[in-house]
Amino acid sequence: MLDRLRELGRSAKRELAVYRRVLQDGRTPWAAKALLALAVGYLLLPFDLIPDFLPVVGQLDDLVIVPGLVLLALKLIPGDVIDECRAAVAVDPRRET
Repeated sequence: MLDRLRELGRSAKRELAVYRRVLQDGRTPWAAKALLALAVGYLLLPFDLIPDFLPVVGQLDDLVIVPGLVLLALKLIPGDVIDECRAAVAVDPRRET
């Protein structure tokens, strides 16, 4: 179980590195950049659309809205840009483009 959690953490770090590279790529549409920025902003802002003190529903909005924005942004980005960024992260995840 601990190994599975570690791998999940590594996978999340890799995906964040991919998204960072995608945002820096000039071929990424502005709409996709805006959606990714909204996802990050929603995570960082102290308020939610649905307050967290409401049981279950308050936490569910974070689990639905953020991944939804990321998935929508990824659909707008050309596949070759994502593939190139994933390949670059696989080769050297610490190097910035």
